[in-house]
Amino acid sequence: MEELVTENPELYRNFTRTDRDIFSEIVERVKPCIQKKCTFWREPLTPGLRVATTLCFLATGDSYKSLQYAFRVAHNTISYIVPETCRAIVAVCRDEELQVPQTPEAWKQVAHGFEERWDFPHATGAIDGKHIRLRNPPLGGMHYYNYKKFFSMILLAIVDSSYKFLNVDVVAIGSKSDGGVFAQTCLCEMLAKQEATLPQPEALPDATNGVPVDYFLLGDDAFPLRNYLMKPCPKRGLSKEKIYCTTTD
Repeated sequence: MEELVTENPELYRNFTRTDRDIFSEIVERVKPCIQKKCTFWREPLTPGLRVATTLCFLATGDSYKSLQYAFRVAHNTISYIVPETCRAIVAVCRDEELQVPQTPEAWKQVAHGFEERWDFPHATGAIDGKHIRLRNPPLGGMHYYNYKKFFSMILLAIVDSSYKFLNVDVVAIGSKSDGGVFAQTCLCEMLAKQEATLPQPEALPDATNGVPVDYFLLGDDAFPLRNYLMKPCPKRGLSKEKIYCTTTD
C-alpha cells in the first residue's frame, strides 16, 4: 500500500476507491471499533490493514481467497475482518453520510445541484436498484432468483447530482422489481402522502407560461410515473415515426 500510494496514486485510488487522506480519515474514525489488543501469542492485524482489505473487497468484489494473496492474510480471517469493518464504518458514518433531506430548503439544494451540473431542474435525486449477488439462503426457494438468472438481494439507492447517497435500502429479495421495492419503502409512502417535505411546485427556470411544476425523483422505466417520480417515455407500442418524434422532442 505504501509503495502504491507513493509510486502511482491513481492506481491506489482505483485499488481502494479513496485517496490517501480519505483512507487515513476512515482508519482513524473506525479504529476504536476494530482495534484489537495484543496478546502473548501474537500481535493483531492493524486497523489500516483491516480497512484496506475491506475497501478492496467492496471495490473489486474479489473472493476472500483471492484477497489473501494480496494482503497476506488467511481467507478465513478475512471472512471475519470484512463484516466487522463494514459494521464499524456504518456505525461511525451512517448518520453523517446517509441523510435524506428533511426540509424544503435541503431538497432545493439537491435540486440546484442537478440543475447546475446536469441541466435538469426540479430533480431531487436519482433512484435505481442494484442486484447484489449472493448464495441462495436455506429455504430460500426461488424468492431470491432474479430476472438476470442469479440469486440476489436488491440495493435500492437514491443519489444526488454528485453521486452521493441520500438513501439506501437493502432488504428486498431479488425476484422483486425496483418499482415494487420502492413502493414498500417509508420514503415512497411519505412522498405519496406529501409528507416528505418536498418544496412546493414552482415554475421551471426561464418558463414563459409560469405553470408550477412538482419537484421529483428521477428513475428508469422500472418505476411508475408519479408527480414525485419522473421516468423516460417507455416507447412501447409506438411506431418508428412516433419513436423518432419522441426522441427528437
